[in-house]
Amino acid sequence: MLEFLICSLLTIFPDYLFRRYVQGKRIGHEINLYSMWFELRYGITACVILTVSLITMIFYFHPSTSNVTAIFRTITILPESNGRVAEVYVATNEKVAVGAPLFRLDNSEQQAALETARRRVAEIEAETTVAKSELASADGLIAQAEGAYLQALNELETQVELNERNPNIVARREIERLQVAADGRKGALAAAVSSKQTLETKIASLLPAQKASAEAALAQAQVELEKTTVRAGVAGTVQQFTLRPGDIVNPMIRSAGILVPEGRRIGLIAGFGQIEAQVMKAGMIAEATCIGKPFTIIPMVVTEVQEVIAAGQFRPTDQLVDAQQLARPGTLTTYLEPLYEGQFSGIPPGSSCIANAYTSNHEELHTPGISTTRWLYLHVIDAVGLVHAAILRLQALLLPVQTLVLTGH
Repeated sequence: MLEFLICSLLTIFPDYLFRRYVQGKRIGHEINLYSMWFELRYGITACVILTVSLITMIFYFHPSTSNVTAIFRTITILPESNGRVAEVYVATNEKVAVGAPLFRLDNSEQQAALETARRRVAEIEAETTVAKSELASADGLIAQAEGAYLQALNELETQVELNERNPNIVARREIERLQVAADGRKGALAAAVSSKQTLETKIASLLPAQKASAEAALAQAQVELEKTTVRAGVAGTVQQFTLRPGDIVNPMIRSAGILVPEGRRIGLIAGFGQIEAQVMKAGMIAEATCIGKPFTIIPMVVTEVQEVIAAGQFRPTDQLVDAQQLARPGTLTTYLEPLYEGQFSGIPPGSSCIANAYTSNHEELHTPGISTTRWLYLHVIDAVGLVHAAILRLQALLLPVQTLVLTGH
């Protein structure tokens, strides 16, 4: 309607002035309800053509949409494993700090595993103490084996020497027995030394490795025990939290609730028509008015334009996709951010809004060598954005009336 009124001032109104003051025709006489088309046909035709052209230009180069929502980030409250709730520490709509406990699952199994791992560490420490005692005992065994070996070797050498002086004094069988005894005691000495080396290796390498493994198992058991207590990863407000002791929580089936962070980053996500895909660019200036903050125009900037349209996404399944299921046209997802700090204060997250985006040809207008026709065309495009800006302000004025009165409230 606003576009038609503007166009009529440039077409129908001059045509009427010509008929009235040049041709002398009067309203109610020559110009009446029945002769209006014939008398003002040129102005009416030009008005319709200009109105259609103006509306097309405005809505194409300065797109508008009511599919706008003030988005915000949420965090799902989930344990890393399923289990039965043992304790609940918070309630719905309660503010929590970073690391605050939210609820705890039954942890009897994890506590048993932790105690088992702790006892295993103590067992290995006891084995180390015993091995050190055995190492001290091994030194005594080596000394005893060395003494026995030297004694047997001395007896053998004495008998061999006597046998060399007088072969008839010592029987050959006695020398062989002493040789076997010396060899046996030498083997016992080697076994004692090897046993000591084994103990030293066990103390230096095996037991420390087993202790490190047991301590790692203890740390893992401690982590698993701590996982049974679900804590807040960020500061925020707990919403839709209805857990009670005895409930079963499964991260694959049921979440515990939602945490809305305090430092949430609020912006607008808008769905513009597909026909504006060639016009919508990051960096465009935009404006928005939201139901949550009526009578307010918020200056915005387009920060990102999604390259794909969500309606055409395809995910392989066990069924063929019929093209008819994708026939509904999707929108061009666009992200808007406030142009100035604090512009979103007072707007509830999730509020519905109306947004306009404006094409700017400022840089191209200052390009050297631009033709007059091109210069005039770009000026017209930038100028008609005022019409859309005026329409948005009218919508901001009428939005509370439309919401509170015309929708049945």
